[in-house]
Amino acid sequence: MKFCASLAFTDPDDYCELAVLAEECGWDALVLSDHVVHPRSIESRYPYAADGLRPWEADDPWPDVWVAIAAMGAVTTHLRFLTGVYVVPMRHPFHLAKALGTAAVMTGDRVTLGMGLGWMREEFALLGEDFETRAARAEEMLTVMRKLWSGEEVEHHGRFFEFGPLRMRPAVKERIPVVVGGVTEAAYRRIGRLAEGWLPHALSTADAAVGIARIRAHRAEYGRADEPLTAIVPLLDALDADGFRRAEDAGVTHALTAPWHPSRSLADKRDGLRRFADRVISAMR
Repeated sequence: MKFCASLAFTDPDDYCELAVLAEECGWDALVLSDHVVHPRSIESRYPYAADGLRPWEADDPWPDVWVAIAAMGAVTTHLRFLTGVYVVPMRHPFHLAKALGTAAVMTGDRVTLGMGLGWMREEFALLGEDFETRAARAEEMLTVMRKLWSGEEVEHHGRFFEFGPLRMRPAVKERIPVVVGGVTEAAYRRIGRLAEGWLPHALSTADAAVGIARIRAHRAEYGRADEPLTAIVPLLDALDADGFRRAEDAGVTHALTAPWHPSRSLADKRDGLRRFADRVISAMR
């Protein structure tokens, strides 16, 4: 079992300090969330809350994840960085491939793309991207970006993107892992066909096991049954080392947590990283 800490609602001034501390304490990865703006008023419902309201405040920061990852990568040596999740179809693949690929190069290939399809229609409109076609466009974007990351001369002729021979440098040395959010059958199939892993919203261990089984079934359909599956899950019912061991037995490979929630203070985050490492990570290893 590997352990990931979420940096959601954290002051960007504290990122590098927390990254150094997380690495020292034995954490495996830090997870960054993504939004571009905070509209004062929206009609879109937040899908992970019963009341449909966003669980953050207007003043909470949303720094650019790739700039933040490069900065934290410069002060660490082996800690990984994951987006949880990055709204891929809200962007253009050239811009995203360049930023993500550069972050991977600058961190020594310590970046994982956690991909989401997005839920805020208003944010798509502000960035000039179509909300209705986001799932199909995101899948094609992965194909395009993997071509661009090769550093070789490539071309693409698809439904949404069309370009002749070109190359993007610097090339990415190692394949950038992609994990996909969602708990629908369509999401499970997408992971089975295209991705290295799964990053759902908070689930019980039993529900996580169901999702992992569905993904593995789809992987078998696409001839990928022998490939390792990463499952990065915020667990609702794992509270100690025994709980995380049960989740590991169920197929969860990475536990995602914020061991200071709901506090936003730096002191509480420092204490949370240390306390969880002492109580859980050390016991698991």
